[in-house]
Amino acid sequence: MYIAVTRTGGFAGITRKAELETTGRPDARQLTDLARAALTASRSPAPSGAPDAFHYEITIDGTTINLADSEVSEAGRALIQAVLSQDKS
Repeated sequence: MYIAVTRTGGFAGITRKAELETTGRPDARQLTDLARAALTASRSPAPSGAPDAFHYEITIDGTTINLADSEVSEAGRALIQAVLSQDKS
């Protein structure tokens, strides 16, 4: 499963991007479960939100969702953290 996360906004306005492929990873099952739960819980368009709030674009195997920070589910937060932690920049 391919997963990509882009986080924009925040006080400094810095964009962070990271992606991963779950195939062959020891945590593949956990990441796949989080991705499915995040998609299920996050089927509505993101509201505009606060100007300094984070916004997320999450792509899972070709399906993209856009969420304001206030709309991210618990599973979504865990997925975002797991994917962004792969970014070594």
